[in-house]
Amino acid sequence: MPILDLPAFAEALPRSGALLGLDPGSKRIGVAACDAGRIIASPADTVARVKFAADAEKIFALYDGRQCAGLVIGLPRNMDGSEGPSAQSARAFARNLLNLRDVPVLLWDERLSTAAVTRTLIDADASRKRRGEVVDKLAAAYALQGVCDALQERISRG
Repeated sequence: MPILDLPAFAEALPRSGALLGLDPGSKRIGVAACDAGRIIASPADTVARVKFAADAEKIFALYDGRQCAGLVIGLPRNMDGSEGPSAQSARAFARNLLNLRDVPVLLWDERLSTAAVTRTLIDADASRKRRGEVVDKLAAAYALQGVCDALQERISRG
């Protein structure tokens, strides 16, 4: 299965089933999941990057444990919409996951998700250490919530 756009991703999914959201960084992968109805996304875990095979094994263990129906991977575009090295890395990560398992995969524009989450944590007076511990999985949840909202909007439009 190729990497899908939102309409094709929506078509490839069963009527219900959780989604796993990933925010791949160079040191950690933030992981989030949503409920089977795809209404609410929540932070789930952080996977410390080691080697791709080990990282993928942990990701698919979370995917299977939550009985997920698809993967959403954050695509860090530049503010002008162009794609730099981080976006190329996210695309490669998605392709490598698809080489291991044929599941619906959506790349989701996650511009500003880390910045928005960091600002919220600062406003909540979270320490720098605490922000470092949670920002990746919160950014994954922020992006996954955007996908859940977009999928719900497609359903309500009929």
